Amino acid sequence: MSRPRTPDPALDMQGDSPTGTRNEDDADRTQHSHRMLNFSDALLSIIATVMILPVTHTEISPEQQFDKNIQKLLATRIAVYLMTFLIVTVAWAAHTRLFQVVVKIDDTLALLNLACMMTITFLPFTFSLMVTFPEVPLGILLFCVCVITIGAVQALIVVYAFHFPHLLSPQIAHSAHRALCRRHILYIVLRGPALCFAAAGFSLFFYPASYLLMATVIFLPYVNKAASWCRRRLVGPQEPPAHSVEVFTFDLQEPLSKERVEAFSDGVYAIVATLLILDICEHNVPDSKEVAERFHGSLVLALSESGPRFLAYFGSFATVGLLWFAHHSLFLHVRKATQSMGLLNTLSLAFVGGLPLAYQQTSALARQPRDELESVRVSCAIIFFASVFQLAMWTAALLHGPDTLQPSARFGGAEHAFMLAKLALYPCASLLAFACTCFLSRFSAAIFHLTQVAVPFIFLLLRLLVRLALRLLRALPGLAGPAPDAQDAAARAPLLPAPC
Repeated sequence: MSRPRTPDPALDMQGDSPTGTRNEDDADRTQHSHRMLNFSDALLSIIATVMILPVTHTEISPEQQFDKNIQKLLATRIAVYLMTFLIVTVAWAAHTRLFQVVVKIDDTLALLNLACMMTITFLPFTFSLMVTFPEVPLGILLFCVCVITIGAVQALIVVYAFHFPHLLSPQIAHSAHRALCRRHILYIVLRGPALCFAAAGFSLFFYPASYLLMATVIFLPYVNKAASWCRRRLVGPQEPPAHSVEVFTFDLQEPLSKERVEAFSDGVYAIVATLLILDICEHNVPDSKEVAERFHGSLVLALSESGPRFLAYFGSFATVGLLWFAHHSLFLHVRKATQSMGLLNTLSLAFVGGLPLAYQQTSALARQPRDELESVRVSCAIIFFASVFQLAMWTAALLHGPDTLQPSARFGGAEHAFMLAKLALYPCASLLAFACTCFLSRFSAAIFHLTQVAVPFIFLLLRLLVRLALRLLRALPGLAGPAPDAQDAAARAPLLPAPC
């Protein structure tokens, strides 16, 4: 254990410190946690994203129709994927908050974190078992054992860090209520694994209860928040204890680290964009014997048969890239990520992770033209939910007040109308494509591909289109209104935002 030392006031909750403390860290044999956290965020985003692979590899032969049995199978697999994706993001959020408290690491903590990451990498295998055999308890049991092990390792990290206070943030390390903080953090870390322990028991004789308990892990923070709100309504507000300010540093309702939210989200988008090419490499490189016998040695003719797959790839990559661009633009204006924004971001990323399924569905249109209507609708639904949760995240940021968004993106700001148009483009386009397939079902594939081609061009012209729309709105009588005096302008926001 190191000698006690005075905390540096420049040290923040993320472990940032000035360069002058490097010698002190060397003496304590500790390191800052930045690189380890970047590695953990990358690994967690990969694990969360590859959960979609068992769903995309659902075997549907060309002779099979997209009947109710296939729809039920696909819906079950998508539901299990969404649940497990959200559970992985709960583990990531717990990891994020844990290392807001533990700001420095040593060799032991680094190895404990590696043990936690190793257990997380086993989750896709357990998920594949759950997807393939949803009624067999072994897959559920193994998944719950992994979650319990992750919680146990995180609890060991908490105990170890509190045993060596120089690893903690200065606020907690020098607190008079450090033991109370440790119990509070252990309670939050272990309650999810406790629910999974109960789910593992129910899997042996009533598996639906296991899925219900695992879903409860996802929404437990929001259930607690709702319960607290009901308690305040029933018994009235209570005086917080003197130590509540120190315990609040690990409260699940506190804002997440914006930098780690961006890093995790970028990892998901990058992995999804990479997964799209795997199907091209696996299924569209022709066999040399087939080229020689069937296409008389012409590689161009052989590759031309895979034209629809390449078209679907480029369209899907453009969709992933533009959704990332909208996400990037949104977080340029975000000051902090609140709890509700974190949930909406997680839901958006869950459907972004489903975009390889949309690609797999649309790339199969040439081989299975009978099912093109259902495939297009599935793809439109995935794109719609991936983008509409981004729009909801921006709306939540607007509702949380001036501390959440930069002034330029708030209502009346210079970027408000442009951000609204940018985030609303994909929800409107996918909803329009879905509606058009209801009336023009014979042209559903053409409608979908036209949408994929048109949206990127609209993105390029979006700022110009928004400026023209605002000028037209201001030209309409009654919208511009009389020029307000200085007192009225200070008292209320303008009806229309400032020009882009």
